[in-house]
Amino acid sequence: MFKTFLEKSKKNIENRRFHLKSKVVYFLFSIFYSLNTQAQCAMCRASLESEGNTVKAEAVNDGIVYLMVIPYVLVGVVGIVVYRMYSKRKL
Repeated sequence: MFKTFLEKSKKNIENRRFHLKSKVVYFLFSIFYSLNTQAQCAMCRASLESEGNTVKAEAVNDGIVYLMVIPYVLVGVVGIVVYRMYSKRKL
């Protein structure tokens, strides 16, 4: 009976290690793998391409990316604040 318990616990530990390794590999892959994308809607792209001003088109792209990042930063900050509140409460 004790041997089966040890065998089960060893298998459980091996499974946890495998899942942790796969999560780490997935996380690293998702961080380092990127695609070069353009952040424009179809109407913005059409209006900017018709003018032929590439500097203005790049500025619009940068503005769209900037506006896209702000909600993610805000959600991250709120998440960190909530996590710190709960971790202080447990102490």
